[in-house]
Amino acid sequence: MTFDQLINNPALANNDSQLSFPQEWCQGRTAFGGLSTAFMLKSMFYRLTDDRRLLSLSTNFVGPLMAGEPFQINTQVLRSGKNATQMLSTLMQGDKVCLIAQGCFAKDRDSSIEVPSADKCTLGPVQEAHILPYQEGVMPAFFQHVALNAQQGALPFSNAKSSNLGGWMKFKAEPEHQLNTLHLLALADAWPSTLLQMCRAPSPASSMSWYIEFLSDINLPKDAWLGFEAITHHSAKGYGVEDANIYGPQRQLLALSRQTVAVFDS
Repeated sequence: MTFDQLINNPALANNDSQLSFPQEWCQGRTAFGGLSTAFMLKSMFYRLTDDRRLLSLSTNFVGPLMAGEPFQINTQVLRSGKNATQMLSTLMQGDKVCLIAQGCFAKDRDSSIEVPSADKCTLGPVQEAHILPYQEGVMPAFFQHVALNAQQGALPFSNAKSSNLGGWMKFKAEPEHQLNTLHLLALADAWPSTLLQMCRAPSPASSMSWYIEFLSDINLPKDAWLGFEAITHHSAKGYGVEDANIYGPQRQLLALSRQTVAVFDS
């Protein structure tokens, strides 16, 4: 199944509907985090009553979300004012909480204050001939659905000295319509942790929390490549903090991401 087929499930419009996803969208024993987070965001979108764009989404990965087993999402509007709406979503499988997400949506307003971003994309042109090939049993299953052109950093488990990572990304199956916020959200989580390249041997890693901010609404061509540049701000005692910038095809900054990651390398 493609990302669009999964994320456009009409059951997401109703709280506590029975949902599931196939094994091919897993990373390890749990769902690909970009997919599970996108489920939460789509549930929130259904509950917007007017034209408000996503400003930020904060997600905590509480426990594993298993493929092939039913789960439910419950989304509530915490407050909806004149300009902003705050929502909270909880994803449960059986009697266990798997994810919690809080989204902030708002209307654009007139303002005389404008501070352009000073961040510049340093990636080279997309090299489609150098897309990472999917290797079944070696890479997470969901990798079969994404195209990654890595340009910065090193391969996971290569005992590298660097902790930065970057390249271009898109889904192998083009979206049904335009590339939107849901696609960007999922793709932003497609890259391995910046810490894994520093491991000497295969080691699991797990996102504990993820916060992403959107600088504008996302409406791009279906075949657009998105740029990704991530750095490790700090890592010690088994936990690291990673920041990433996500760029559009014209190298415009679209979103800012921060994750806390646990790495099990001992």
